[in-house]
Amino acid sequence: MKILVTGGAGFIGSNFIRFMLHAHPDYTLVNLDLLTYAGNLKNLEDIENQRNYRFVRGDIADDALLEKIYSDDVEAVINFAAESHVDRSIEEPARFLRTNVLGTQALLDAARRHRVRRFVQISTDEVYGSLGKEGSFCEESLLAPNSPYSASKAAGDLLARAYWQTYGLEVMVTRCSNNYGPYQFPEKLIPLFITNALADQALPVYGDGLYVRDWIHVSDHCRALDLVLHRGKPGEVYNIGADEERTNLEITGFILEQLGKDNSLIRHVKDRPGHDRRYAIDSAKIRRELGWKPLVSFKDGMAQTLRWYIEHEPWWSEIKSEQYREYYARMYDGR
Repeated sequence: MKILVTGGAGFIGSNFIRFMLHAHPDYTLVNLDLLTYAGNLKNLEDIENQRNYRFVRGDIADDALLEKIYSDDVEAVINFAAESHVDRSIEEPARFLRTNVLGTQALLDAARRHRVRRFVQISTDEVYGSLGKEGSFCEESLLAPNSPYSASKAAGDLLARAYWQTYGLEVMVTRCSNNYGPYQFPEKLIPLFITNALADQALPVYGDGLYVRDWIHVSDHCRALDLVLHRGKPGEVYNIGADEERTNLEITGFILEQLGKDNSLIRHVKDRPGHDRRYAIDSAKIRRELGWKPLVSFKDGMAQTLRWYIEHEPWWSEIKSEQYREYYARMYDGR
């Protein structure tokens, strides 16, 4: 099978490519990535010369480029390509709409024209909005996004559904909880706090720090996507979660404790607008229908992740160099 993976130089995409090349050595993977700030080819240095892997730099909204790629017998598409940071979406919503809505539409339309067999749209649990202290979202829950990022992802999901209903394109949508693991860009909570703590820098906690998220190791997410690609039912949505809910303060304390750092590094900063209090999703459907379950506990996954960042200091220190310092200062100084 030849698979087009969009956004494959990012965190989850690069982990998925590596996973698939190992799990299906007879497959060919084409990685289309624009290499914006979060795309990094160093994430894939270990497999870049494999005969069944190819990288193409480009925009998912470039129709001419998509025509050329799809014409080369692409059989399936996994769409990771997205602007994905909530804080950035509050500052630049138009950028998120262009990639997450118009880019998704361009990919879907090209897939329809070329009769692609399967299309997996990677979404997020954030499209459901915020929850109270109890309960969890299932696939039939109403969509109630509260940020430009989650609204743009919800729009992409609905486009994918429309292409199944209108054109019969075999589209599946996955909505996953918060991922963590190796190669995650250090603007996200866990890698930001690990790398800041390693450098004895402040850990900026939004508000009271009691925002709750479900955390899943990226390897468990990749296994779920493999199952959806091969066995998922067209037109369906699959929630992917690990039932590992933690507050941001719990995550912060765990990281500091494991690294032997003092809680004085915690700095509470002004909350961001529209900050959802809690996310939790019910992943019973994918467990029941596709036989998936998470294999990596939060404790083990975090131990692996901490070790990876400790051992790969050159990777993250380069990313957090001068060109990013102004951004971090602006986003986390409480303004």
